[in-house]
Amino acid sequence: MLQVSPTLAIPDDELVERFVRSSGPGGQNVNKVATAVELRFDVVNSPSLPEPVRARLLARRDRRLTDEGVLVLSAQRFRTQDRNREDARERLAALIAAVLVPPKKRIATKPTKGSKERRLGAKRERSTVKQQRRSSGWDKE
Repeated sequence: MLQVSPTLAIPDDELVERFVRSSGPGGQNVNKVATAVELRFDVVNSPSLPEPVRARLLARRDRRLTDEGVLVLSAQRFRTQDRNREDARERLAALIAAVLVPPKKRIATKPTKGSKERRLGAKRERSTVKQQRRSSGWDKE
């Protein structure tokens, strides 16, 4: 059972783990032992995800998300299979936890009186500079 939050847990039967050979550190062990983990989680068909969380997760347009709605995480940071498995599960939990809280709605605000005055003052200054350049008589001899 992968505990994402106090209210959300994902059963192990929804997670598909595949172990493959890893690149990177490990010496000759790399050629013999499948230490890298490929964790797959079907976001679209998961019964444990609430609908709003599923929608936000699919809307992220993450490159690790396949066209069928399966999230594929690859972990090969560590030299042991157990550590890589743990790492992949932690990353999945963090990814789901990030979309658990709905984003805040933006409240439209108006510019303050001071900011309007500063903007108009800057426009006036720029205008006078350009007018002075025009009429300052760059003589055309």
